[in-house]
Amino acid sequence: MGETAFVIEPGRHDIVMIRHFAAPREAVFRAVTDPELVPRWWGPHSLATRVDRMEIRPGGHWRYVNIDAEGREYAFRGVYHDVVAPERYVRTWQYEGTPEDVALETVTLAEADDGGTRYVAQSVHQSVEARDAVVRADAARGGRESMDRLAELLAALP
Repeated sequence: MGETAFVIEPGRHDIVMIRHFAAPREAVFRAVTDPELVPRWWGPHSLATRVDRMEIRPGGHWRYVNIDAEGREYAFRGVYHDVVAPERYVRTWQYEGTPEDVALETVTLAEADDGGTRYVAQSVHQSVEARDAVVRADAARGGRESMDRLAELLAALP
């Protein structure tokens, strides 16, 4: 299975997550924008995911909820600002537990020479401190697990 790389440089506001998928760009775009597929890969292995809202269009809202084994819920939400299928989407990203930190996330999907897809997600936070709080909360582990789950889903899609 491929590796998920992170670029987290000291003193910067952003986190960049990079992954190569052995799937065409259209399939990756479908998997990351289909509300029926998102619960099958989004979030760490230990959490279930529910998509409450997902309007893939500029101005459209989204809200995902992670649910742990005890039934506790952790919600994330935002607004799409740009959607260019199958190349990219731009949206705000906010954990409802820390509503003061709203990040701007840009996901780009580039065709690779081998027929696969290069996935790059850049999340820009409002401050270095806000970004560092996300890093301390082990967002990389959750991102890595999500990307592994997405790779498994893509391999299983027809």
